[in-house]
Parts: sequence; structure tokens; C-alpha cells
Amino acid sequence: MNILILGSGGREHTFAWKIAQSEKVSKLFVAPGNAGTNKIATNVPIGVNDFEEIKTLVLKENIQLVVVGPEDPLVNGIHDFFLDDNELKNIAVIGPEKLAATLEGSKEFAKEFMMRHQIPTAQYKSFTSETVEEGFKFLEQLNPPYVLKADGLAAGKGVVILNDLDDAKNELKSMLV
Repeated sequence: MNILILGSGGREHTFAWKIAQSEKVSKLFVAPGNAGTNKIATNVPIGVNDFEEIKTLVLKENIQLVVVGPEDPLVNGIHDFFLDDNELKNIAVIGPEKLAATLEGSKEFAKEFMMRHQIPTAQYKSFTSETVEEGFKFLEQLNPPYVLKADGLAAGKGVVILNDLDDAKNELKSMLV
């Protein structure tokens, strides 16, 4: 079986390292890969969001399985791209479809989902540059620590935890204005 792993980080290196141990693997590709993956697979200089180039590689190399590491191509709909393409729809893709990936790609979407489905989660409200003052009032109702999260993909970042109310207000303002 020919397999493609999308990504270039440590997670993708670990995937490649373990998948390479399988007797079922004929060829293993990583796009774009890194120095570590280059030792156990064939790195291919294709960006994780270049869906057309990924398609070209998958068809050219007869790839039967695609493992998606980073959130970005999932949120951008790589799985849906495969499902919607007649030449790719039978290729197995490990990673959620776009709507499900929105849970990772949008903190606000995830919180609304949890509220709607009564999944326990911390209090939250969403604010914009126009509603910063409402954000300050909300923070005043809470006890520290204050957790501020930016909506959207933040590559594992985008969360600030502060114990001081004034610091939390200043950070909220800097995030929004």
C-alpha cells in the first residue's frame, strides 16, 4: 500500500516512523515533511493546502491512504475535496471532514456546540472589536484565572491565561482592537 502523510511537524514524523514499520506499506510519502521524515519516507515539496498538487501526487503514485496531521488542511476541507472528486473519492483519508474539523478551527463554534449538546464546559462569551466593553463587564463577573482564546486556527497557540483582571482586560483589548 502506498501512503501519504500530510504535514511537517513532530506529529507527522511520529506517524511516518510508526507507519513505516508496517509490512503493508510499499511506499511512504510525506508532504512536505522534515529532516526526520526524510530518513524514513520520501519527502515531497507540496504544501498541505495545495489540494490540486496533492491530487496529482496521489494519482501519480497510486496512493491508497492519506493521513492528515495538521488542522489547517482539515479545516480547509481536504477530506471533503477527496470525497467530492470522482478520481479521489475511493482513497481513504484519515482526518475529519470540514464541518467536524470546525470544532478545532473555531473556538466559538466548539463552545456553541458544547452548549447546544449540554457538554460541560467553562463559561464563555464571544466578543468583537465593537463589543470590547461588554467583554470587560463579562470578565468582571468571573473569578480568576481568566482564559482568553482567539477564534480560528492558532496552531496550538492563541490561549492566554491570566490571574489579574486588569491584565485580562488589557489582553482582551489587544486581541480585538
